[in-house]
Amino acid sequence: MRYDAIVIGGGHNGLTCAAYLAKAGRKVLVLERRHVLGGAAVTEEVFPGFKFSVASYVVSLLRPEIIRDLDLPAHGMELLPLDGTFTPMPNGDRLWRTNDHYKSRREIARHSKLDAEAYDEYGRSMIEMGRFAKPILAMTPPDPTSLDPRGLLELLSIGKRFRAMRHHDRVNQIQLLTMSAVDFLDQWFETDVLKATMSASGIIGTFLGVRSPGTAYVLLHHYMGEIDGSFRSWGLSRGGTGAVSNAIASAARAFGAEVRTEATVAKLLTKNNRVTGVALANGDEIGADVVVSSVDPNLTFLKMMDPRELPDDFVDGVRRYKYRGSSGKVNLALDALPDFTAMPGAGPHLRGAISISPSVDYMEQAYDDAKYGRFSQHPYVDIVIPSLTDPSVAPPGKHVMSCFVQYAPYHLKSGNWDEQREAFGDAVINTIADYAPNIKSIIRHRQVLTPLDIERDFGLTEGNIFQGELTLEQLFFLRPVPGWAQYATPVDRLYMCGSATHPGGGIMGAPGKNAAQRILKDVSR
Repeated sequence: MRYDAIVIGGGHNGLTCAAYLAKAGRKVLVLERRHVLGGAAVTEEVFPGFKFSVASYVVSLLRPEIIRDLDLPAHGMELLPLDGTFTPMPNGDRLWRTNDHYKSRREIARHSKLDAEAYDEYGRSMIEMGRFAKPILAMTPPDPTSLDPRGLLELLSIGKRFRAMRHHDRVNQIQLLTMSAVDFLDQWFETDVLKATMSASGIIGTFLGVRSPGTAYVLLHHYMGEIDGSFRSWGLSRGGTGAVSNAIASAARAFGAEVRTEATVAKLLTKNNRVTGVALANGDEIGADVVVSSVDPNLTFLKMMDPRELPDDFVDGVRRYKYRGSSGKVNLALDALPDFTAMPGAGPHLRGAISISPSVDYMEQAYDDAKYGRFSQHPYVDIVIPSLTDPSVAPPGKHVMSCFVQYAPYHLKSGNWDEQREAFGDAVINTIADYAPNIKSIIRHRQVLTPLDIERDFGLTEGNIFQGELTLEQLFFLRPVPGWAQYATPVDRLYMCGSATHPGGGIMGAPGKNAAQRILKDVSR
């Protein structure tokens, strides 16, 4: 059987691309290597009765237009808002910002009245930055080196919108692209714990510290999240992040797409520099007019193809593309809730994110370990307890706890991750125990994922959760390779649609949607 399009990878971007292609009437086949759909946005029952969002664990960046176009709520997707961020401090104090702006403002005023005043203006300015950047997320990046008038008009449009911003907002936008998260926040706030917690968004998916230039943009990238039109909102998916992927898959199937699991693509088939289909690991060959890869450039061009079939400068660009995975994950099955010294008991502070980010120096010292090839002994840990808002993921009276960790460098200076996995897990648990002393006594099971595990299990090169760092030289028309940032590739009818393409990582879906629009435009010519 021959298909109009084959999509490699059943992660949320691949499924989104497939859904849009199928909605347009194309005959589409999705091929997923694992036994379960979702890629890194997956739910698995790791221990009996305990269901984890094993890798990606929170939802915010999923584009509202995708939710509407695919009618995802009708396919079972339900998002549950996270109520703020709780940051315990070593001295027994805390910073607890909630979704109630005025409560957060009063909480910040406990630490600094000046910061409480600045918090309002900061929020307004960041919303303006997000509004400016939001349309760019849905754009096929124009190539400034091309003489294509359409691309030049799009760049001119961005320039006009930039000029229409207030002078103060234009300055902020430029600073966000160039400054470190801490330097940017220093201009607004004086409270150390506030700056540390807010700067944490600037290091996700990067091998950079909170004082490294360029991390301010990553902060903005995460600030652009929204749920039901509420900017800067984060949430959990009922049933885990796999429920988001399953809803997109259900929509794709409703439009006529075929989805197969346990179907590993071993090779891209080409003839006369045009893709003709794929060969599976079991030896089957499947023909298609178009092939779309949602896996990263390393796997697509250096593993599934002979690089000699590609232009040398393109291969050089693929080899230079930076992954540098620096994140780990620890998933815990608990008999009870953690009891934090800063706010004892099972209060509403446990229903949001819990951030182990007590000071800017603490955050930067965690990075210092990674710079020298060691996992952080006192890491930044972002914690959520999904079972408090979604009891279906744990047995009655029990809980699941998800811990995202920076830093865990893929390349260790000594030893290897198979040897150091449990020591890394111990460092994370010991760090949490400094703030919630009962944590060790309530752990029933634990799962520790290193960058090597993330690479092996989810097909993410070097364990980078964004299929490549979100650094300035790898954004917009430079992602993943300069000259090839518009979802097409040097091989005719071979496209990319994963997080390694614009606008990057997170459970966003925009790369998949944008790629589908590009493909439909090309094949209709």
